[in-house]
Amino acid sequence: MLEEVRTKCDAEVLSFKLGEEEYGINILSVQEIRGCDLVTRIANAPTYVKGVINLRGIIVPIVDMRIKFNVGTPTYDQFTVVIILNIGQQVIGIVVDSVSDVVTLSADQIKAAPQMSAAVDMDFVQGLGTIGDRMLILLDIDKLMCSEELGLITTLHKHAA
Repeated sequence: MLEEVRTKCDAEVLSFKLGEEEYGINILSVQEIRGCDLVTRIANAPTYVKGVINLRGIIVPIVDMRIKFNVGTPTYDQFTVVIILNIGQQVIGIVVDSVSDVVTLSADQIKAAPQMSAAVDMDFVQGLGTIGDRMLILLDIDKLMCSEELGLITTLHKHAA
């Protein structure tokens, strides 16, 4: 997966914070960014699934990434946002502490992630993006949302091999 990221001339990622760490996801997966609205809870949902919202007639599940990645006790304030993703023709929202900016990374700014145990399952990490002193953990958000554990997306459109 890292090679796919590296083969492109530039990768545009939306950077956001979870706790003290900064993450990045492919900007092409992002539909919109919203304030953190009230959600309708779903009985027996995992704790990281906050519930659902009605987004212009579409029922959207909302995942709190801070709970999913176990990065402290989440607080909901004026900086807390929901990133609405469009993955495999399905719409999902993720709650993050704040959105930083859109960053363009060149191939030489993207490094392989070290193999180690971490709060983030390394299967979902595409690499590490470096911008000066900043380091972004680049997530494969499609793969994460399609994971068996989350089970939010059952099928993802297949790319031609």
